[in-house]
Amino acid sequence: MNRETALACRTWAFEEAKKVLARVTKTPPKKGYVVFETGYGPSGLPHIGTFGEVCRTSMVQLAFRQISDIPSKIIAFSDDMDGLRKVPSNVPNPQILEENMGKALTSIPDPYGKYESFAHHNNAKLREFLDSFGFEYEFLSSTECYKSGRFNDTLLKMLQNYDKVTKCVLPLLGEERKATYSPFLPVSPKSGRVLQVPLKEVKPESGTIVFEDEDGTLTELPVTDGNVKMQWRPDWALRWVALDVDYEMAGTDLRSSADVAKQIVRVLGGTPPEGFHYELFLDEKGEKISKSKGNGLTMEEWLHYAPAESLAYYLFQRPTAGKKLYFDVIPKAVDEYIAAIEKLPTEDDAAKLNNPAWYIHNGTLPNDKHTPVNFALLLNLASASNAHSKETMWGFIKLYKPDATPENSPFLDQLVGFAVRYYENFVLPTKKYRAADDRERAALTALVTKLKALPKNADNETIQTEVFSAGKENGYPKEELRSWFQAIYEVLIGQSQGPRFGSFVALYGIDKSIALIESGLRGDFVNKQAA
Repeated sequence: MNRETALACRTWAFEEAKKVLARVTKTPPKKGYVVFETGYGPSGLPHIGTFGEVCRTSMVQLAFRQISDIPSKIIAFSDDMDGLRKVPSNVPNPQILEENMGKALTSIPDPYGKYESFAHHNNAKLREFLDSFGFEYEFLSSTECYKSGRFNDTLLKMLQNYDKVTKCVLPLLGEERKATYSPFLPVSPKSGRVLQVPLKEVKPESGTIVFEDEDGTLTELPVTDGNVKMQWRPDWALRWVALDVDYEMAGTDLRSSADVAKQIVRVLGGTPPEGFHYELFLDEKGEKISKSKGNGLTMEEWLHYAPAESLAYYLFQRPTAGKKLYFDVIPKAVDEYIAAIEKLPTEDDAAKLNNPAWYIHNGTLPNDKHTPVNFALLLNLASASNAHSKETMWGFIKLYKPDATPENSPFLDQLVGFAVRYYENFVLPTKKYRAADDRERAALTALVTKLKALPKNADNETIQTEVFSAGKENGYPKEELRSWFQAIYEVLIGQSQGPRFGSFVALYGIDKSIALIESGLRGDFVNKQAA
């Protein structure tokens, strides 16, 4: 990739990479490499937000590698020393967590009974999750960083600047919270709980703090070696300084907290990382997605109906704009991803850098993602044939593309399975047929005549031309052809839109398409619906 071409690219990923380049050009990293960080709170399993942050950060790192020779890596940081404040609703044996409220997540037994702690279980799931998508990263545990002494020097700096660090946070707090706030959370040597208590004394000269433990005794602890945990905003700054982080993105809901963390970094004499704030996901009503409300779409749900690449495609698009995340967006995302993949081999370098598929596949051209049939066509095939199995779908596909098989077209086979599931759960329950009016009947009857005159192996473009002609010749002027195609789908498929009908006929077969139209003209679908 020509560096000048890369520097000229204006996608959001390259604009972010250029910010990092400017940073390291001004002050080359003493560590010899650039750190991109992503954070994870292991009080629950990885979710779509986790995927989004790592995925987008990987895209920025990929762009950076095109414009700089400085090595880089992604750190996936788990905040597993955080105290448990709430019991998740989706874990077994919740009483185990209830009995250990307030303790560090790495000090709580695993309710699944598989790992040494609740955090170890969720950390393992995070790594398994990231590995399954092929992300390259270095995993770091907050507990290990605190207890190994890796954070010690920065913790002592925090203590030496206690008043300044505290003042950075106070403007975000309510009056009652301000009165008792301390950036340091001592870990009780008696109960093991991470305590949110006011400090009685701060001793920078000895590197210790004094607090009242849960049993009322005054206790003095060093702030080093895992004896304390920082409150989350100072903790963010702590790791930025200690790990010399160059880039981290976050949601817009954390903008003010990130600004505070940057202030604290400056107090400690460091340089805050670069980064930007992505918009949060919305549900179909435009409301913010909330885990407690259960609105929106989960990671598992998306991957049940579509490949992971389609989700990565969706995440690449306009990250600073609010994005609705619900089931209806899946088919469009899948087909736009497929279109991007198809274009990639024919594009020059500049065009490739504007193609989401280039980022999704780490700058390489995948050779196993070709499909002769897109997702919308598969959904309409499932709808027309009432297919509830991959085998039924493949029966039609083999007539359309005799050389295609599940074995030599694994991506298509994957899409077929997704299409059947999506059809059964989202298309079939909403199908609503209607009878054709007089103009529609005339055009559909003409279409039958035109299809009967075509050779059985007519291609989709030839068929599409006849579909256009049937409409134009029977009361649909050019400006109303959209209504003609809408009528086709409402009368024959029971939905208001679909892919090019010529492509559908080529896939479904001319004879079966003629039978489908004749059934629609007789009112078979409306009658069955009424019954």
